[in-house]
Amino acid sequence: MTQHSHQTAPTQFVEAAGVRFAYRRFGKTGAVPLVFNMHFTGTMDHWDPAVTDGFAKGREVILFDNTGISSSSGEVPTSIEEMAADAAAFVKALGPAEVDVLGFSLGGLVAQTLAIAEPKLVRRLVLVGTGPRSGEGMATLTPEAQEIFGATYENPDHLWLRVHFSPSQQSQAAGRDFLKRFRLRSQGRDPEVSEKVAQAQIEALVKWGAPRNNPYEYLKKLAQPTLVVNGGSDVIIYTVNSFILQQNIPNAQLILYPDANHGSLYQYPELFVRHVSMFLEDDQGRDA
Repeated sequence: MTQHSHQTAPTQFVEAAGVRFAYRRFGKTGAVPLVFNMHFTGTMDHWDPAVTDGFAKGREVILFDNTGISSSSGEVPTSIEEMAADAAAFVKALGPAEVDVLGFSLGGLVAQTLAIAEPKLVRRLVLVGTGPRSGEGMATLTPEAQEIFGATYENPDHLWLRVHFSPSQQSQAAGRDFLKRFRLRSQGRDPEVSEKVAQAQIEALVKWGAPRNNPYEYLKKLAQPTLVVNGGSDVIIYTVNSFILQQNIPNAQLILYPDANHGSLYQYPELFVRHVSMFLEDDQGRDA
């Protein structure tokens, strides 16, 4: 049997809730699978192979395009709740009785909502570079994010140097290494998303970030052990939102990486995989 990696795993499809979901599945079977939920305008090919292949050494990794994203059919929902319902339908169609869920940025909003809606399906939760409903600076894209996403880049990939990495020399060097890994998969890549996708996702983000009374009360429903991870200087979803998550989720731990922006998992991929693997494999804290 061929042992696939991030570069070689074939894109497969499964039908659920009227959507033809595109996904890739690879890694060591036996442990609880880890399902990845992607950031704003990202596809399966925006994940870092150093992260996905790192996890695949010890567990099965499942990447997917949610509804209307890249290789998946349908229209992108304009609410996080609908995105989470679609993600749940996808996981159930694949068949595992239980999964761990990692959500990055917008994917972290989806992951929170999925874990609350499906407590028996989601065993553990990893929230990276994300925030709570009505979080600090989350009513719109932050001013920094608006400037970064609105700028023009000679090389389109250089957008991600500014989104994911801090301006420091060390962080930008890590970013250039990430971009090399980012393009390692040359065959069967996902198509880039359209402007229509970005508009729908922004609408969902604005609804999520809108001010409301007792905005963090819902986090008390998150019964799963949760690991919150971010860079110490995230300007896309401000780092303080990671602290808010950790303070309001009943069983949550927090890791902040130094000199790191939104993509701390891409700046410190080996360390991130090691920390998250320790968390996912620690049964002692499960019912803490």
